[in-house]
Amino acid sequence: MERLWGRCAGVEGLFVDPVPPPREVLTLRGCRPDGLLSDVLAEPNASLRNLGDVCVEVWDDETPVQWWTLVDAVVVAHQPHPDDAARYDVTLGAGVRNEESFFELPAAPRFELFAGTPVAAAGRCSVVDGLFEARVEPPPVPMELIGCEPAEPLLKALRRPARSERDWAHLLVLDHHGAVMAAPTVGLAITEARPSVLGGTLIDITLTDGGDERPSPAARPIWAEWYQGPPAEPNLWAPYDSQGRAAWLDLTTRAWRVPTPRPDRSGEEHHVDGRFVTDVPGLHCAIAEALLGPGRYFGREWNAFKDCLCGGFGVAPPFTLTWHDSEIARRALADVVQDPEGELSYFEDIVRLLERRGVTVDLR
Repeated sequence: MERLWGRCAGVEGLFVDPVPPPREVLTLRGCRPDGLLSDVLAEPNASLRNLGDVCVEVWDDETPVQWWTLVDAVVVAHQPHPDDAARYDVTLGAGVRNEESFFELPAAPRFELFAGTPVAAAGRCSVVDGLFEARVEPPPVPMELIGCEPAEPLLKALRRPARSERDWAHLLVLDHHGAVMAAPTVGLAITEARPSVLGGTLIDITLTDGGDERPSPAARPIWAEWYQGPPAEPNLWAPYDSQGRAAWLDLTTRAWRVPTPRPDRSGEEHHVDGRFVTDVPGLHCAIAEALLGPGRYFGREWNAFKDCLCGGFGVAPPFTLTWHDSEIARRALADVVQDPEGELSYFEDIVRLLERRGVTVDLR
């Protein structure tokens, strides 16, 4: 059962960039480059060329089971693979971040690579030397709770901080109307408590670890806009770049959450305003607005979108989706490929998914 630990007037350290992982040297063995990686290796001076973030998916026979990011990857060297001149051994300098691991490493894994802006397939390799090394976690980034009015659980933690130092809690961020905007998880280990700069009986508390669910400082203007309340007009997400649009989608996941499932509507016609669908986050913003209205949630990537089509989010197939200016998305996402077979662009994959789930898609 959830308990209220206290209220505070403000938070310092709510917006932080993640601590970058330390640099390492890794080698992609037996690499068949594609996309950006192929273009870089074809250049006469490929060494020290920056690839940006490179996503490494570890696959078993049928599905990815682990996701890694090689942060700010730079080509250090490359040479033909000794057993196959058509493949390469590519050495990279990068930070290494484990995004998610559902299963143990398969006996015979394959490694799929994705890179570029927009993100697209960059090839595959047979081994990544150095990927599975043990790593020390970066130190936590603290958070300051300003002007706290502690409830009894927090008072107990202040009296005996050792008892709660391994506990975690949700920090409910409220908008101007008192509705929950977001609920990042924070650690309850307390570094310091002192009289508040706001005076009175309030206190300021330093949490040792503010958690890794905090938004980037780049998201401040989006949060400021949502602080006035969920958006009531369409396309307010459109002026932002891909990172900003992703932050917008983050807020939709909480802003319209309700205790009981919404009744699903079917059989209607919905219209997608495709003028601003120039990236994956924009595609999901536009479709959610078409189906449910501004600021609503209907998935933020392929798998979540597929789940939403099963019902429980306000709209369920069959229905008709008329996609205006669809050629903009088709062209913008032509090189974004997440289809395991590498045959369909992200736009085409989404359209196919809609049609397979019983949606009539009219591309205009």
